[in-house]
Amino acid sequence: MSIQSKDQLLEFVHEAVRNTPVTDIHTHLFAESFGELLLWGVDELLTYHYLIAETFRYRQDLSYEDFWQMTKREQADLIWQTLFIEHTPYSEACRGVVTVLNRLGFDVGKRDLEKYRSYYAHVSASEYIDRILELAKVKTVVMTNDPFDAYERERWAEGGSVDPRFLAALRIDPLLNLWDGTWPKLAEQGYDVKEDLSGSTLAEIRRFLKDWIARMNPLYMAVSLPNDFAYPEDSVRARIIDECIIPVAREAAIPFAMMIGVKRKVNPSLKDAGDSLGKSDIGTVERIVSKYQDVKFLVTMLSRENQHELAVTARKNRNLLIFGCWWFLNNPSLIEEITRMRFELLGGSIIPQHSDCRILDQLLYKWDHSRGIIAKVLYDKYADLFDAGWRLEEDEIKRDVEDLLGGTFWKFLGKPDPAA
Repeated sequence: MSIQSKDQLLEFVHEAVRNTPVTDIHTHLFAESFGELLLWGVDELLTYHYLIAETFRYRQDLSYEDFWQMTKREQADLIWQTLFIEHTPYSEACRGVVTVLNRLGFDVGKRDLEKYRSYYAHVSASEYIDRILELAKVKTVVMTNDPFDAYERERWAEGGSVDPRFLAALRIDPLLNLWDGTWPKLAEQGYDVKEDLSGSTLAEIRRFLKDWIARMNPLYMAVSLPNDFAYPEDSVRARIIDECIIPVAREAAIPFAMMIGVKRKVNPSLKDAGDSLGKSDIGTVERIVSKYQDVKFLVTMLSRENQHELAVTARKNRNLLIFGCWWFLNNPSLIEEITRMRFELLGGSIIPQHSDCRILDQLLYKWDHSRGIIAKVLYDKYADLFDAGWRLEEDEIKRDVEDLLGGTFWKFLGKPDPAA
């Protein structure tokens, strides 16, 4: 059916974006079989590192040491009192908590934290996973899986994810960013490696990656990189990329995902809440993706200032798929600006968003908020065409939305969507 008016167009676009199930291509969530790695519940929501950092801005008299000595429940009580009772929660992180509670059916006007807690005390993890994925309309969650974490390795030894909705991504940060502390862990696992990369070390790193690819069946290999990441360079990291990551990605036919722009521990007293960002050199991305045109790359960058250059780089390299508005970019004004620019430069050949969730509940607000922005920008682009005399079919809009919310990702991988 053809769209005959802009009012009809507006309604149909928002309905399509709101109701199309999504493949969330990058999260820090876990299937229930991963035990304590799966985080959920209101106290986890309130002690998310964004809210911890925000709380300290108001609590000038609170020492970091005193806060970290509190129990999680005590921390949550303090954050709730500070950010939601004593101040209006309109930051995006605070608004996200309100959205979650509202979508779960709670009366947020009563601000009754104990009543919210009582719900979580009587629901099982499996029930809650089902409810959140249904409410958020998320059909597939891509985890972040760390083979260097002893607890997680045990879960993989027990079979890994038995939930087909939770798929793996192989995280390799320690290999590329912390080699001096990582090679002994590889040696402990039976790999013949040396700190100076001599002997069979590079071959053994490749064997390690292949072993874990066989175990996890990951959709891609991923690393979070600092803002001063450079390529090429004379470094352990560059050698491992060239001689291990790229050959294995090529052989396994999976992309190498680079998330670039992190500054770690700019305030160590905040622990995980103390990380920041920095502008990166887009030339690094240009050089690596153009050098290895037979390998696919997923890239997102953390600095707002890098976004235009990254989109232009993607125009020139079909083996590069850019994704999401990551971390400090996950604010409505920036998501809209970046999504609009990407649509104008790249059309629908992008992944406009991923949730980056660490807590299951966050799927509700991350996708509710992002869907509204994606629909708004997409409508504007369609309306421009409508004004120019182009008429759209409803099926064409559905096709476009399905691509933006997962289809483009699966096509880039060269794999069928298992949830289709």
